[in-house]
Amino acid sequence: MTKQCGLCTPWKMVVILGSLLAILLSPPGGRSEEPQPASATGEKTIVISMEDLSAWREPHGEWAIVGEAIMDPQQPQRLAVKPGQGILYNGPSGKTVDLFTIVEHGDVIAHIEFMVPKGSNSGVYFQGRYEVQIFDSWGVKKPTYSDCGGIYQRWGPQVGYEGHAPRVNAAKKPGEWQTFDVIFRAPRFDASGKKIENARFVKVIHNGVLIHENVEVTGPTRASHFTDEKPLGPLMLQGDHGPVAYRNIRLRLVTLP
Repeated sequence: MTKQCGLCTPWKMVVILGSLLAILLSPPGGRSEEPQPASATGEKTIVISMEDLSAWREPHGEWAIVGEAIMDPQQPQRLAVKPGQGILYNGPSGKTVDLFTIVEHGDVIAHIEFMVPKGSNSGVYFQGRYEVQIFDSWGVKKPTYSDCGGIYQRWGPQVGYEGHAPRVNAAKKPGEWQTFDVIFRAPRFDASGKKIENARFVKVIHNGVLIHENVEVTGPTRASHFTDEKPLGPLMLQGDHGPVAYRNIRLRLVTLP
């Protein structure tokens, strides 16, 4: 028999989940180059610095910090950039290594802003294992798991399975900045290290539109860096599928019910 937790009364559960959703949907504030202080409950917000690559594990490949990134008007499949700070992009070729945060997360509330030029492709992997797809899906009528916002499929013996299409296509035009706001619940393990609960995307909000709710993933998705599952892992940005730029990445490290 499971012992009832005093913190898990229906009313308190409503308060906890309501607070998490309020945080997720709140508008982004100004950029900060320092992590915000931990709250009284031990939560901590990490704001990834866009001054340099110090927040990311080596190797960095062609990833670089720039001051401006736009879809190149002369070559719309490419990005044109200007020197400065504030934006992370995967170099002039758009084909480089995947990038991993130094910080590792379990349960997390993430805000990520991204931009792709025409026809390009990337992805955000929570714990380096579970991908929310980034793709130029502008105008797609019936999105699949491989469109922007899709939770990518897993890969078995010569076959893909378990992909999750977004409920609606919320993608903007190529060259426009877009947002993901994600509540991710990490897999759970018992004292012996055996997995007892799958990872779950509690909510995925794309450009202000709810596209996933309470979607479980039974293991790492295709092209993940790790094939195992752990309580913690880094955020990974896919770097080898085409030009992409990122800015304003915030990770709120939390403990979800």
